Amino acid sequence: MAEANDTIRFVLDGRVVEVKDVPATTTVLEYLREKLGRTGTKEGCAEGDCGACTVVLGELDADDRIGYRAVNSCIRLLPTIDGCELITVEDLQAPHENGKLHPVQQAMVDEHASQCGFCTPGFVMSLFSLYLNSQVLNGEGPDRAAVVDALAGNLCRCTGYRPIIAAGCRMSSYPPPERWSRAEAQDASHAARLRALRRSEALTTPDFIAPRTVDEFAAVREAHPDALILAGGTDVGLWVTKQLRQLPTLIYIGAVRELRSIRGTADGMEIGAAVTLTDAWKAIVAAYPQLADLAQRFASPPVCNSGTLCGNVANGSPVGDSMPALIALGAEVELRCGDRRRSLPLENFYLGYQKKDLRPAEFVASVRIPLLRTGQFVASYKMSKRFDQDIAAVCAAFSFDLDGDIVRGARIAFGGMAAIPARAPQTEAALIGQRWTLQAVERAARALSKDFQPLTDMRASREFRLQAAQNTLLRCFYERNGELPDLQRIASLA
Repeated sequence: MAEANDTIRFVLDGRVVEVKDVPATTTVLEYLREKLGRTGTKEGCAEGDCGACTVVLGELDADDRIGYRAVNSCIRLLPTIDGCELITVEDLQAPHENGKLHPVQQAMVDEHASQCGFCTPGFVMSLFSLYLNSQVLNGEGPDRAAVVDALAGNLCRCTGYRPIIAAGCRMSSYPPPERWSRAEAQDASHAARLRALRRSEALTTPDFIAPRTVDEFAAVREAHPDALILAGGTDVGLWVTKQLRQLPTLIYIGAVRELRSIRGTADGMEIGAAVTLTDAWKAIVAAYPQLADLAQRFASPPVCNSGTLCGNVANGSPVGDSMPALIALGAEVELRCGDRRRSLPLENFYLGYQKKDLRPAEFVASVRIPLLRTGQFVASYKMSKRFDQDIAAVCAAFSFDLDGDIVRGARIAFGGMAAIPARAPQTEAALIGQRWTLQAVERAARALSKDFQPLTDMRASREFRLQAAQNTLLRCFYERNGELPDLQRIASLA
C-alpha cells in the first residue's frame, strides 16, 4: 500500500481505514460515532473517568507481536492511532457464526451483568482486553483480583459490580471463539496488516506532526517552538473535550521508537518520553517492589495504557502521583533541545506552579532512575477519597539509607502539600544521623509543619493534609519495623 504522509491509516474490522482532512483534535470516539456510525462505544464523562468509551488498540512491539490494550477513546486523538488496529464492541460478535456472542459478551448475559446497558460496552471491552492478555490454565481464566484491577476505569450506576466481576471470572470457561481468541489475535495476517502501515516518514497534516526518529523530533521541535508536544493525551484530551481549547500544532512523540524504550544503565534505568505508564510502572516496580501499591492506584488501565510517565513528569501537576516517588528515589530528567542535552535532578525541574526549567524548544527526553542500594528502604502512600481513579489529596514517598539502626540518608517528598511536588528538607535533617526509633520519627514528623503550609481545597483541608503527611511517616516507621501502630501516640502529634 502506498504511503500517504498526510493520511491517517488504521485497521478496523480487518480492513484499512484511511482518514484525511480532519482536525487533529478529533477524538477516536467522535470519529467512531459521528463518521462511522459505530454507536456501541458511548460517551459518558468525556474525560477518561467512566470507561463507557473504552476500545482496544493493537500495536506491534519490537518483536513484531501485537500488544492489545484498552484505552479511553473519548480523550484519544484520532491521529495517534495511525498504524494501529482498532477494535470496538461491534467487532466482537461473529457474523459468520450466526451472530454468536464472544465469550466476554456471553458471560455478561449469563451473569445478568447489564441493566440499563449504557456502560456495558465499555465493561465488555475492558474485559476483552483482559481476555486477550490472560493465560488460561485448565479452563480457568483470570482470578477475581485481576478482573477487579482490569475494571478499575469502568463505572456502573445500576448493578453494583458483583455480576460484572462474576462475568469476568467466568468468561474464560467458554469454548474459544473462532474470532478474537488469543491465538487468532496473534494470527500472522493481523501483524502483516500493521507492518504494511509502518511509515518511513512522518505523518504530517496541517496541525499534526508525528516524527519517526528522535533526531527528527528534535529538529521539528526547534522549527516549531510554539507547538504543543503530545504524548498520551490523557491531560491534553481534556483541554479539547472539557475546556474546548483551540490548540496549536501538535507534535506527537508516540511514533518515535527511541523514545518508547526502557534502557538499563550502569546505575539504574532510563525510561523514554513515550513509554506508557503501564510499561514504566512495570519496570519501576520490578526494581522497587515497595512501590507496587502506588503503581496500582496511579490510574486505571486505560489511562495508563495511553498516558506516559514522562508526560506526567513534564506536566508538573502538584498532585501528580509519580513525582514524589521519583524525587525520593533521586531520579533525574534528561532534557534536549536540538543536539544539546542536559540532565537535571527532578526536584530542581519544578520552579513554581506549572512552571518548569524548560528552555525554548527544549523537551523531556527521558527520566533516569537509580538502582536500589544496599540498606535502602523505600515506601510510598497515597490518600484520596476513592481507592481507584482519584487524584491524591496527599501523596508521600520516602527513601531511607539505614546503616544498622542509624539513618545515613533520607529523601522525603510529597505531592499535594505545595504548589509543586517537593522534598521536605527540615524533616530529612531531623532524621539524618539519628537512630531509627519511634521518638526520632515523631520529632521528624513534627518538623513537617516547617516544610509545608498546605492549602485547603476541594480535596482536603490544610489540617487534614498536614496530619495525613505526618501519619505517613509514622506508618513508614511501623511497616519498616513490622510493628502495629500506637494509634493514641499518632493522634497526639496533631
